[in-house]
Formats: sequence, C-alpha cells, structure tokens
Amino acid sequence: MNKDSSKTIVFITGAFVSNSCWDEWRIFFEGEGYKTIAPPWPAKDGAANDLRQTQPNSCIAALRLENLTNYFDEFVRQLPEKPILIGHSMGGLITQILLERELAAAGVAIHSLQPQGVFTFKFSFYKAGWGPLGFFTSAKKSFLMSFKQWQYAFTNGMSYEEQKEGYYKYLIPESKLVVRDAISKAAKVDFKKPHAPLLFIAGSTDNFIPASLNYANYKNYKHTGSITAYKEFEGRNHFVLGQPTWKEDADFIAHWIEQLPTGK
Repeated sequence: MNKDSSKTIVFITGAFVSNSCWDEWRIFFEGEGYKTIAPPWPAKDGAANDLRQTQPNSCIAALRLENLTNYFDEFVRQLPEKPILIGHSMGGLITQILLERELAAAGVAIHSLQPQGVFTFKFSFYKAGWGPLGFFTSAKKSFLMSFKQWQYAFTNGMSYEEQKEGYYKYLIPESKLVVRDAISKAAKVDFKKPHAPLLFIAGSTDNFIPASLNYANYKNYKHTGSITAYKEFEGRNHFVLGQPTWKEDADFIAHWIEQLPTGK
C-alpha cells in the first residue's frame, strides 16, 4: 500500500481472552510505522486476573454479538481514517462483518470464527466449543474456561508451563450468549458483496477453529473483483497470538498489507 493508504490498525480481540493478548503485536506494528489500538470489549476493561475474580460476571454474561459488532462499528467510525482491522477468532468474524459495512481499508481474520452458514465436521471444533456454549447452564452467568479446557481449545501442543502462563495472563470470563450468537443471523456475511482486501490466517493444529473451517470461510467469498487471500501456518494452535512463532505470522501479515494496491 502506498503512503496514502491507512496507517491505523485496530486489533479486535476474540472471546475468552483479554485485549492485552495484542501487546506484543502492537509493539511490532508500531515499529512498522502504524498507529495501533486494541480496545477492550464492553465490560472487559481490566486486567485478566481482576476480571477472573468477578466470575460470574453478569455484565459480561449479557454481551451479545450484534451489540458487540455495533460497538466496534461505532469505534471505527470515529477514527480519522478507515483502519486496517486485524481480528482473532470472534474478532475475525467481527472483522468480516465490518468489512461488509465498508468500514475498513483492509482486514485480516486470524483463526476466525465462521459466519453463519459455514460449517466443519471436525470433531475438535465441537469438543472445544461445547463448554462455552453452555446449553444446559444458565445464560445469566458468564463462562470461565477451566485449565483443562484451555489446554485443549487454545494451547494444545505447548508445554505445561507455557499453557499455565497463558492461562493466568490472558484468560477471562465469557458470555455464553455471544458464543451462541455465532450461529445466528448476527453472524451473517454477504459473501457476494465487494469488500476491502481480506486475508485469512489459519493454523494446522488449531482444535477450536480448524484450518479447514477457515478455508471453507475463505472459499465462500465470491466477488472476483475483491482481494481475498488465505495462508495456513504449520504448528499454530488457537493461542497463535501468544505462541513463540507469533512474529512470523505478524511479519507475513505486515508484508501482505504493504503489497496491497491502493483501493479495493
């Protein structure tokens, strides 16, 4: 992208983790000349440890995807330029929706949750997601992932010490309703509509959002005049932002952004 292109990046956090998961990514991209912002979700402005102490948190439990998307919509509209959006997991889904609304110069969906109508048959997706959906528990109470669930859904393949460090550094309570909304019309994307450049990043060992689901999401985009790209990295789990290999992913994304033509 040339000097007239956006130099603002908004990082959109996924479910279950604090927005501090972007701290190293912000330092990296600011070193590349970007202004970066990683706003917390509503009701989640605080340190991970402090938020865990509020479990069950009724304000977090009340979060819905439509309201969350509109929150980021309003945040982005107040910026002086259309930003580049980089979202992880649920943040990747929100990134796709905001691109459809023509609110971004480009978007990167990292291990993105799928829009409505995109499916996978991989067992790990359903195993990892069953607890957070909490169908047989009260939706008025927020969900806090156990360490065992964290090991399977986020940090599989990592050492015990790395898993434990990530759990206590980033894990926070989550809304069961916002997770359930991912299969509702609140997660709908018009795949035929023209959109700003969009890059999908997937990981070969992600149990929560399998690479096959990201690839199916990518293949659903039908507008031939819009840039849509896909990259799968070996050995990346759902904790991709905090894995030791995170800088390789960030480097790839920065290069992709810089190579984009101006405009859609």
